[in-house]
Amino acid sequence: MRFHQSGYTKESSRLKEIRCAVKNHAPHFGVNKQREIARLLYEISKRDKTPPQKIISEVPFENYKVLKTILLSRRFPEATRQKEALRPYLPDFEFSRSSSVDLTRALFSPKKIFVEQEVESFEIIARLKKAFPDIQVKKIPSLKEYLKTQKGLNASDYNRRTEKVFVVAQEDDYFKKCPCTAGAQGCGYHIFNCGFGCVFECSYCFLQQYTNTPGIILPANLNAYFDSLKHYQHSGMRLGTGEFSDSLALDPITDYSKSIIDFLKNYPKVTFEFKTKSIHVANLLGQTPRGNIVVSWSLNPQKMIDRNEFLTPALNDRLKAAQACSKAGYKIGFHFDPLIHYPGWRKDYENVVSRIFDFLSPRCIVWISLGTFRFSPSLKPILEARFPNNSILDGELFLGYDNKLRYSFQARQDMYRHLLTTIRKFSKKIWVYLCMEDHAMHKVVGLKG
Repeated sequence: MRFHQSGYTKESSRLKEIRCAVKNHAPHFGVNKQREIARLLYEISKRDKTPPQKIISEVPFENYKVLKTILLSRRFPEATRQKEALRPYLPDFEFSRSSSVDLTRALFSPKKIFVEQEVESFEIIARLKKAFPDIQVKKIPSLKEYLKTQKGLNASDYNRRTEKVFVVAQEDDYFKKCPCTAGAQGCGYHIFNCGFGCVFECSYCFLQQYTNTPGIILPANLNAYFDSLKHYQHSGMRLGTGEFSDSLALDPITDYSKSIIDFLKNYPKVTFEFKTKSIHVANLLGQTPRGNIVVSWSLNPQKMIDRNEFLTPALNDRLKAAQACSKAGYKIGFHFDPLIHYPGWRKDYENVVSRIFDFLSPRCIVWISLGTFRFSPSLKPILEARFPNNSILDGELFLGYDNKLRYSFQARQDMYRHLLTTIRKFSKKIWVYLCMEDHAMHKVVGLKG
């Protein structure tokens, strides 16, 4: 396994060395206190690329509170200087060779299709067979019944999720309001819940928490969605795919975009968004769009794409795809989400914004969202196990107002203000909004949401 398998050996050795040292230097600490100190030492050593023994030789082990205070100030120097109320999350964790991601795998090359009996005659089955002639097809009563036979799925199973496809008849839950975090200011977005599972390997992806997912899940019965949408829709609604899967990564196989665009022609007051990192836009370019279809791309500096968005297209390729869609008549959106805080972020994100307007006129862009890296605590050990060489967790992340791990209020404010100022140099009119931020942040940044 390229990159992260070697990371497993290095990081598991680092962790083992630190744990042994803590037991030797602080046998008077309880198990939980030893775990917290070991975790802090590990994160400092990894981020600073400093041998554990050097850090250990520089700190006192007599008093737990004194030691923890010293290590926290070293682990979170900026937040400490800003006198931010620190709520660190210091869980126990283990590295596993089988949990590390294989970055040499094909993007999508399934070996088996599991087909619910109700949809075995649907066209998507034929399309999958055509795309993968050697694929095995197995009929199942339902996905729900199949899952009853699968016990103990874990990160290593999740790593192999692209080897299996489940074609299902979605029965409900076609749409839902965007699951905005507690206390955040909502944006009124609605999710078109079309499938589950992504073929890309982004280190920060929240879908990793669903390690019990057996494979890529694709609905066959889009007509059921459309029948339901007739009643669910309302004038001014913003609706889109891309929350639980990439909107276009598998579109050459599923043809979902064709059906969706065709249906939405009858509902011009509903704005529909395809949210993606993919460059598979051929189906879109082959249609005549109405003004209610937006194609949007998630963007990051190429440096961050290389480090965190594995198997995804390069920044320039995404922008070229956006340019092609714009020329074909589609409205375009962009999402800087997650914004990643790291040394040099200011200049790098300025360059990305500049590149956007090298490819596109401001009048073609309907919105740009900004959202800093944040995640549920349960994702942290999963991310570490799957991407032991990661650098994204080296940032100063601690529990925020919604009990998600976030950067400090000041760091987030700095990023939003800088991106907003940079965007406004090119356009005063593009709608810029914050994703999953509270009212206080909107107020200080100067955005209404």
